[in-house]
Amino acid sequence: MPIAVTPPAAHAALKDTVLFSPLKLGKLNLKHRIVQAPNTRMRSEFESRGVYVPGPRMVKYYSDRSSDGGLQITEATDIALNASAYPGVPGVFTDSQLQGWKKVTDAVHAKGGFIFTQLWHTGRASCSAQRGGERAVSSGDQPMPGTYLDGTDTKDDPPRALTVDEIHSITTEWAAAAKRAVEVAGFDGIEIHGANGYLLEQFLHDNINNRTDEYGGSVENRCRFLLEVLTACCDAIGADKVGLRLSPYNYFQGTKDSDPNAHWSYLCGQIASLPDKHKPVYVHMIEPRFDEVLDEQQKLAALANDSSKDGTAAEVGKQANSLNIFRNILQPSGILFLACGNFNRDNAPTKIKSQEADLVAMGRHFIANPDLAERLQNGWPLNAYDRSTFYGADPPEKGYNDYPFYNPSQEVKSEA
Repeated sequence: MPIAVTPPAAHAALKDTVLFSPLKLGKLNLKHRIVQAPNTRMRSEFESRGVYVPGPRMVKYYSDRSSDGGLQITEATDIALNASAYPGVPGVFTDSQLQGWKKVTDAVHAKGGFIFTQLWHTGRASCSAQRGGERAVSSGDQPMPGTYLDGTDTKDDPPRALTVDEIHSITTEWAAAAKRAVEVAGFDGIEIHGANGYLLEQFLHDNINNRTDEYGGSVENRCRFLLEVLTACCDAIGADKVGLRLSPYNYFQGTKDSDPNAHWSYLCGQIASLPDKHKPVYVHMIEPRFDEVLDEQQKLAALANDSSKDGTAAEVGKQANSLNIFRNILQPSGILFLACGNFNRDNAPTKIKSQEADLVAMGRHFIANPDLAERLQNGWPLNAYDRSTFYGADPPEKGYNDYPFYNPSQEVKSEA
């Protein structure tokens, strides 16, 4: 349980700001613009090798953080058994997982909230031990820098390049996972994870993708896989239920594109020009901030050994990159823009008011504050988060379901 201390000062209530103005997201009527960001928490319950099931603690976690008319995006969720990289990460490929998630979505809906699940394939981030002895797959055969969770040097267990037929199969798996998530598990939609160095981004970045076929080489070819997954998911469940996450300036897990502004502008242009039936309801992007890159390095350190030792984080911190170039391509086509990356009570309203984003996602503050929307609405102080418990803890409840709701009669820990 976080230690209680008196907050230094009162905060302005945000209930009358644009942060608490309504927004239509597809067929959903949101009552505020604060989105729970997808955060890997590694608290699913082990069932068998590679199969982790949402249990009662996850029902409580997401239910506690739901709000009337608010949108939540779950932690990254495996589309198939061999899409997995990490223990404790849930999936949507077994009946038990779907039944577990249905309890989560029912609890969120009972409070008037909406919930999407983020669907991923981890690609080369997965070691063979996590895959039952099978090698990881990627756009090519280049390993990530560093080590896997089990301590294996990635150079000793490199990925193999997917065949074209396998790419098509994964596209089909992604769409099938989206359909199960919505029709069986009860999610309001899905978010395709095309960011943070996982499989789809392993095709996008030109420093990783060394293919010479229709899925490699030119920017057109490198974007092909992601666009095919997007199209397939929209066909499966409807474009109004599909979101997409991208991270143009990501340097996580060995990604380092030569020209992200040009290459992701091309990708956004392709997305914006899709017919309405294949156009995602929103695109979710991560701000190009120095502290966001540090967060990714800390994530690596928490999951295994931080392998980013070449100074790329400092380099990113000096760049004057902006998501506005991508927003300006996407928004005129009717696609909502969701921004994520170190938002708080001070800068989130400004982001919406300036029309630089339609929605803002918060991760760390949602981890520590189950009633975050209500706290911001009323100007209440926030609990501080504990980084050491982000990616699993012993016991699992620690740093997960033990953060208190605000109680005016009790002192609370001050904000981070």
